[in-house]
Amino acid sequence: MERRLWTREELILTLSVYFQLPFGRLNRTTPEVQELARIINRNDNSAALRLVNYAACDPYIINSGRKGMTSGISVCKPIWDEFVDDRERLFGEAQRIKAEMLNKPIEETLHLTTSDLEGKERTAVIRQRVNQSVFRSMILSNYECKCAITGINIPELLVAGHIIPWADSTPQQKLSPENGICLSALYDKAFDKGYITISPDNYTIQISSALREYETQEYYDKHFGSLLGRTIVLPIEHKPDRNYLAYHRDYVFLGP
Repeated sequence: MERRLWTREELILTLSVYFQLPFGRLNRTTPEVQELARIINRNDNSAALRLVNYAACDPYIINSGRKGMTSGISVCKPIWDEFVDDRERLFGEAQRIKAEMLNKPIEETLHLTTSDLEGKERTAVIRQRVNQSVFRSMILSNYECKCAITGINIPELLVAGHIIPWADSTPQQKLSPENGICLSALYDKAFDKGYITISPDNYTIQISSALREYETQEYYDKHFGSLLGRTIVLPIEHKPDRNYLAYHRDYVFLGP
């Protein structure tokens, strides 16, 4: 049987999945890998091996002392080099390719409704939804779908939040796993509004003076006071960048 060569579209879609999974989940039993294999009409092993080829291109993996599979690196490296510093374009292209392979409108693959698009520019809405979807997938996978403070593992109650706010992030920071943290809704909001921060020195939770104004309230000790000095649960890969945490402390946090 003639060997079927990988297309550019398949390689782009596979790279987008690579960036959304920690290294330890690049295997044929991972649901996201199985879904990728189904979309590109290849077997689970083939999809998993191509993902591990991308790991051989990744300086983060190489510098950690781990190794990807170098046998297919000549096929993957040009795609890696093209998109590694332009991930927004990568994820946008990948979503378009996915929709074409599934023979569905891109709006359907993103679960966009008519009301989501009403009165808005279609391309901007699609780009925003792609970025939100990819970032959430990336962060929740990295934190094993658990809140870094409480350990809550109900996906519907979890938020993939930015450390440096989206509006203040560079294009690379917007989709960087090191600029994200998985928190349950209450603590995501508290972090987003600067009521709590995470120390860049040791990843411990700090309480703002603005929040301590409520320390006489019955809920304070249970939900906030008891967190002071506690170390967050760190992700499998890509710990929160210390410089990003310092930015949050200096420009978002409401004071010591």
